[in-house]
Amino acid sequence: MKIPFSPPYIDDDVINEVTDSLRSGWITTGPKVKTLEEETEKLLNVEACSAVNSWTSGAILALKWLGLKPNDEVIVPAYTYCATAMAVIEAGGKPVMVDIKEDMTIDENLVLNAITPNTKAILPVDIGGFPCNYLKIKEIITLPKILKLYTPNSENQRLLGRIMLLSDSAHSIGAKINSQSVANYVDIAVLSFHAVKNITSAEGGMICLNLPAPFDNKELKKWFKIMSLNGQSKDAFAKTQLAGWRYDVVDMGLKINMPDVNAAIALAQIRKYDYLLSERKRFFDRYNSCLQQFKWAILPFQTDKLDIENAYHLYPLCIADISADQRDRLINKLAEKEIATNVHYIPLPELTVFKKIGFKISDYPIANKTFEHEITLPLYPQLTNEQVDFILENLISAHAEVISGK
Repeated sequence: MKIPFSPPYIDDDVINEVTDSLRSGWITTGPKVKTLEEETEKLLNVEACSAVNSWTSGAILALKWLGLKPNDEVIVPAYTYCATAMAVIEAGGKPVMVDIKEDMTIDENLVLNAITPNTKAILPVDIGGFPCNYLKIKEIITLPKILKLYTPNSENQRLLGRIMLLSDSAHSIGAKINSQSVANYVDIAVLSFHAVKNITSAEGGMICLNLPAPFDNKELKKWFKIMSLNGQSKDAFAKTQLAGWRYDVVDMGLKINMPDVNAAIALAQIRKYDYLLSERKRFFDRYNSCLQQFKWAILPFQTDKLDIENAYHLYPLCIADISADQRDRLINKLAEKEIATNVHYIPLPELTVFKKIGFKISDYPIANKTFEHEITLPLYPQLTNEQVDFILENLISAHAEVISGK
């Protein structure tokens, strides 16, 4: 039984939506992108969303809007994909890494300790679709002593008047806190529509705006749309309308717009998101139901907080009392049974690009421990009960073999 790790959800509705885009004669940014933005606004209950070609480019543009200067710092977790910290560097800022908690989310106490007069943003990551403690982080950035420490270096920083809370919501489009989407608890949330995500456009992302007054999020959306198309005042679709050729380039933008043909894939999926989420949850719960009997299985995202709703993007299982080498052998044994698994993530300080900057894994013990023990099991709507049971059966037997030294 061959089980891939995370294939995209492609059904007839997706194919028909893409075919409609192809037959329309218009495949780059146009009406389907606009509809996808509106559907995302509706799903997350936010005022304004702007589609882009990736999470990374969306985060870069959001940080550029904030006006990062070379010494401006953005606090990020050490346990995430490289793009989280790379976006900060590409936007002209400096990433400051802090360790995570046992639940894989950023440690708020370490965030508080890491804040300096140079801190301009905090960029938490919802690993696997599990929300960070945004309530605590918001409390931190509005503490009188933190507000007093804040030193703006740009007009938007000055208008905001505090550290910006920017969520890496690449995994958490369906996640909620107190029945509200994560995007309602932050200034800007950036989603990913990469091929393996809950909603995919093959490649893509979405900037979700929830900034407070004096900012007007609907007006800001216009700025983000312009800046995602090289600063051009009129998009390609508008330019093709009769006598609509004239445009201006108002600022130094980026070329990061999402094409309609990509938006079509995501559009068909987001319209049935409740179903897709329920299937992910069903298999997540099936894993938990079986594995909770084993002391060696550290189940993901265990919490007694009933106000947290997971997006069920990943099933990151930690295995107690094993080494990284044993974890790798476990992965290989599952591969022999044609079961694809993964590891989320190699901590940033273990990557050469960040080692060169001076980060050391010894400064992030929880991130390092989590990495050495973690294995991510397949989790997606197309799975079947039989496939999940096959994965569990082989995981349990492979663990026994690895522990016994076979």
